[in-house]
Amino acid sequence: MTKAKVDPGICGLKSEVVVSKKDKQSFSIQIQSDCDMVEKLGEKIVELGLMDVFKRIIDNPVYTEGSRCLRHTSCPVPSAVLKALEIEAGLALPKDVKIEFETEE
Repeated sequence: MTKAKVDPGICGLKSEVVVSKKDKQSFSIQIQSDCDMVEKLGEKIVELGLMDVFKRIIDNPVYTEGSRCLRHTSCPVPSAVLKALEIEAGLALPKDVKIEFETEE
């Protein structure tokens, strides 16, 4: 089981993604969130296959459903789902992802 805790930034609506291996090729996905749109995404992607991590964004079921459920295209949850799937499948090591912003006036 791989868990990703997502703090999305300014909206403050935190999410938790849990990916569990069912067999070598399929994985169950559970998403709990303070965001109704992310919760809806979690209802749509309850299972993913190993090959889904290799699909292009336009063909990827996480992003396809995300485009239907999420109003904010910069939401980090879809990426967290795929990162957790990679880790659970043994395709990546667990390492936190970080985006830092610097602004100048």
